Amino acid sequence: MAKTAWLERNKKKANTVKKYAALRAELKKKKDYVGLTKLPKNASPTRVVNRCSMSGRRHGYLRKFGCSRMTFREGALNGLIPGVTKASW
Repeated sequence: MAKTAWLERNKKKANTVKKYAALRAELKKKKDYVGLTKLPKNASPTRVVNRCSMSGRRHGYLRKFGCSRMTFREGALNGLIPGVTKASW
């Protein structure tokens, strides 16, 4: 499990991105790069990290399911993820 501080920091970044999204789009449309540099660093969407919804892990993240590979495997083997079965041929 990831430290709760990391999870909270990521939530804070996501909120900052939402807050400045319209202003960033407007500045980009005007090509006002000086104005963009005056915005907070965390206003950039690339600063937000994809994290597993259950464990908080950021590496091995599967976008389609919103979780890490290990959490996905556990959920799939326990039948918690609909439509996913273990391959056998």
